[in-house]
Amino acid sequence: MTDTTAPPGKRRTPRHRILWLAAALAVLAVAVLLSLAVGSRNVPLSGTVGALLHGGDSADAVVIRELRVPRTVVGLAVGAALGLAGAVMQGLTRNPIADPGILGVSQGAAAGVVVAVSGFGVSTLTGYVWFGFAGAVVATVLVYGLAGRGRGGATPIKLALAGSAMSAFIASLNTLVLTTDAATMDQFRFWHVGSLSGRTADVAWQLLPFLAVGTLLVVAVARGLDALALGEDTARGLGARTGAVRAVGALGATVLTGSAVAAAGPIAFIGLAVPHAARAVAGADHRWVLAFSAVLGPALLLLADTLGRVLFPPSEVPAGVMTALVGVPVLVTLVRRRKVVAA
Repeated sequence: MTDTTAPPGKRRTPRHRILWLAAALAVLAVAVLLSLAVGSRNVPLSGTVGALLHGGDSADAVVIRELRVPRTVVGLAVGAALGLAGAVMQGLTRNPIADPGILGVSQGAAAGVVVAVSGFGVSTLTGYVWFGFAGAVVATVLVYGLAGRGRGGATPIKLALAGSAMSAFIASLNTLVLTTDAATMDQFRFWHVGSLSGRTADVAWQLLPFLAVGTLLVVAVARGLDALALGEDTARGLGARTGAVRAVGALGATVLTGSAVAAAGPIAFIGLAVPHAARAVAGADHRWVLAFSAVLGPALLLLADTLGRVLFPPSEVPAGVMTALVGVPVLVTLVRRRKVVAA
């Protein structure tokens, strides 16, 4: 479908979108190869491809298969999840600066990790994932419960306000526990910085089912998001079930964000900046915006993670720090080059 909302000469035809998507996939492929080959131990491209295709027991092959492949898979899943969730949340709230944490999901996941460490003595990353995901779901349910009270139900403004209030409340509870429990604080700070380091195949396998379910849910509401972008009354006039669209979309965003944050910690700017880049090349059609977000999100995350490995060797800058450093100029450039409007 041609994007008729764009100015003449800038309308996106399916052919243009396919070409841009092919370019985005090429960037993602480069990001994956760099993630596998570059680090404290650099591996030649031929050695990287050989380790993937033929295995082997050399030191390079072991590093790639045992350490970098799981890390890269987690980066792909987390980046795609955050990109998709950000696009959906901006569409649901019609707020161009919304991100996946707008419903308190990130703080809820953090609370789940705090409970896991402080209350249950969990000390492994695979254990954090389940608690973090549960905390994200509980926080979202509470936000929707607050926003849904009163006239009008869970409107975009009420959702944003309830999410901000719930995030602040949960953050204060987390701080209360962490400042009084040094052992919990010591473990929590490594998760909270946001990183792909140390992520194993077990974490990847735990994350992938949630990514699949969340992706199906958000894709199912793509048409409804297009209708919501025209306004509540217009969407209802077109026959869109706005309540169902918001419920399913929010559930999908929660599943995606909760699993991603639980697995990698809070990763900044992926969910905020990537949807803007997707709309810049795809237009307003949310089916294409979601497709581009699912590709550009992991590309940005893997490139930022790879850059963080080589800046100050042999130390690493966590991916959560690098995405903020990379994401800020990207977002500023997008804002300066085009008018940022609600999805």
